[in-house]
Amino acid sequence: MGAPIHSLTRGAATIAYRRTPPRRPGVLGVIFLGGFRSDMTGTKAVALEAWAERAGLGCVCFDYQGHGRSSGRWEDGTVGTWLEDALAVLDRQTEGPQVLVGSSMGGWIAHLAAIARPERVAGLVCVAPAADFTERLIRQRLSPEQAAALERDGFFVQPSAYDPAGYRITRALLDEGRRHLLLGRPIPVRCPVRLLHGQRDADVPWRFSLDLAGDLESDDVRVVLVKDGDHRLSRPQDIDLLCRTVGELTAA
Repeated sequence: MGAPIHSLTRGAATIAYRRTPPRRPGVLGVIFLGGFRSDMTGTKAVALEAWAERAGLGCVCFDYQGHGRSSGRWEDGTVGTWLEDALAVLDRQTEGPQVLVGSSMGGWIAHLAAIARPERVAGLVCVAPAADFTERLIRQRLSPEQAAALERDGFFVQPSAYDPAGYRITRALLDEGRRHLLLGRPIPVRCPVRLLHGQRDADVPWRFSLDLAGDLESDDVRVVLVKDGDHRLSRPQDIDLLCRTVGELTAA
């Protein structure tokens, strides 16, 4: 499936990645940034990688620390840690301008990476971008029982439709996330941005994309709402929309 898996070292951590080189030098590359507790074996990552190879574009997919094939425990991760993983991949495994394709949490990290490396990011395509989710979707929705567990134990168990056992949300994740909040002020991203969001998204409300678009300093921003789309937007027609949108920004 796709290119072979390699790893890069970042401090004591190893970041697993797959890299498909471009067919010719000088073309834009694509980096896929996965979502919360997702990895590079997901439907969108694999489909985008195959599309990029057919289009002759370079493509890199990777796993954040604590995800997939990378080292570390998921519970020890923070938004800042995963951002630095993404920047390490951008800096060390790509050359020239890149289009960042972020899914859910990866959409937040893609915007943070564009702020950190404006000269390297040629555009953003984000699916259900979960900007500020640690604050807006978790902290602001804590039940009294969850808040008490967070104070007492430093974590609580979040129920999940994708994991019957749920997963731990740590106080460190929420507190560190506040250092990277974007919404509610001008966001210094000036490259073209495309936001794709399903209106049946039960995890990240589609109005998040409208809020994000309104705060971006870029004038080249489009929001595409998929009326019958869910959070993942992984159906064949959704994948086609994603690849066509990336193709518009890469001229592929």
